[in-house]
Amino acid sequence: MGFDPTHFVTLSLRYFATINMIYTSPHSNINNIIGTTAEDIDTRNQGSDRFLLMSVVILMTFGMLAVYSSIAFFAETKSTTAGQLIIGHLVKLGIAFFVMLIASKMNYHTIAKFSRIGMVVSLFLLLAVLAFGTEQFGAKRWLNVGGFSFQPSMVATVSLMLHVCVLLSEKQEYIKDFKKTFMPIMFWVILTCGLIGIEDFSSAAILLGICLVVMFIGRVSVIQLGSLVAIGILGGVLLLGQSTNRQDRIEQYLSQIKEIPSDHIIQGSGYQAQQAHIAIAKGELMGVGIGKSSQRDFLPAPYNDFIFAIIAEEYGLIGAMSLILIFTLILFRGIVFIARNAEDHLGSLLAVACTLTIVFYGFVNAGVASGILPVTGLPMPFVSYGGTSMLFAGLMAGILLNISKHNRDRRAIFYG
Repeated sequence: MGFDPTHFVTLSLRYFATINMIYTSPHSNINNIIGTTAEDIDTRNQGSDRFLLMSVVILMTFGMLAVYSSIAFFAETKSTTAGQLIIGHLVKLGIAFFVMLIASKMNYHTIAKFSRIGMVVSLFLLLAVLAFGTEQFGAKRWLNVGGFSFQPSMVATVSLMLHVCVLLSEKQEYIKDFKKTFMPIMFWVILTCGLIGIEDFSSAAILLGICLVVMFIGRVSVIQLGSLVAIGILGGVLLLGQSTNRQDRIEQYLSQIKEIPSDHIIQGSGYQAQQAHIAIAKGELMGVGIGKSSQRDFLPAPYNDFIFAIIAEEYGLIGAMSLILIFTLILFRGIVFIARNAEDHLGSLLAVACTLTIVFYGFVNAGVASGILPVTGLPMPFVSYGGTSMLFAGLMAGILLNISKHNRDRRAIFYG
């Protein structure tokens, strides 16, 4: 059966129109669905940030088209059809959108109450994946429970961000105190990033960077932050030293910066990056057309890690830059409008953390495909094929939407 872009776009629009009807449903319906009390549900008349919501919907639509186009080879390896996989992807998108809906209706203070429980569960899962994890693409990042596979690192990422924001908000009266404030936060950051970094170095590095930014905004002492940076650098060197695969990726990346070979096919760690470069080059300005990618048969994970390359090939430079522009809009709305105008310090910190996580993952994925960054294996939020990353991206977007309801007339003060 051939690919019909018009029919698929029509189905996509109907799909999100139906979900949008759910999004605009009364609060009482949500209350019945999730079984919460009236105090937990946000009943403010002021709406959420519509620019953010539309940006998420556009990213999901981009992702559906790109995943459908690039998933044929993956379907063959799984002994299934592209149609079955795209239906599964639509279901995951629907679940992620529903999670975003629930989170946007729940007061973010209620969600923050679960940060400590989330941290305990996350650490247990991170230890479990080291012992019983399933290895895919050379990394043991997945846990398989009852036929359901997920990444504990995503659970830990969201839990740590929530917990760091809660601790910073609670300890503002003595925020410069090393023992009362910095030590408890540093403990959770180092422990979580260290466990994630054993199998997923890039996710740990991004998480540490976001935590440092949030702690800086939370008025933690620069000297104390410097000590955490030093510990992070030392830990990064140790993690890189114990993995020959990571060393090979960095060496290959550095060699490509000096000279990108185009007259022969690279084997090994540089193969993925070279095929992504070829895909982007083929797209030129306008692209080869929807569903007409040829590099999808050569890229190891065109539906996930290198989906930006497929988008650049089919939609050209215009389509690729449009995608980057959407993530830039999310960054702008999340920081300038939502975080700066949040009603309290916790809202500001959570908005910064959620925004940076979504945007950084998107930029890193595009940077890897473009050759700006070494291969990392990180998905593009709302665009790449996958369940765990999609689910938690929806959760973070939902928290952002809820915080946007609680804005105030004057700008939030980041520094005091």
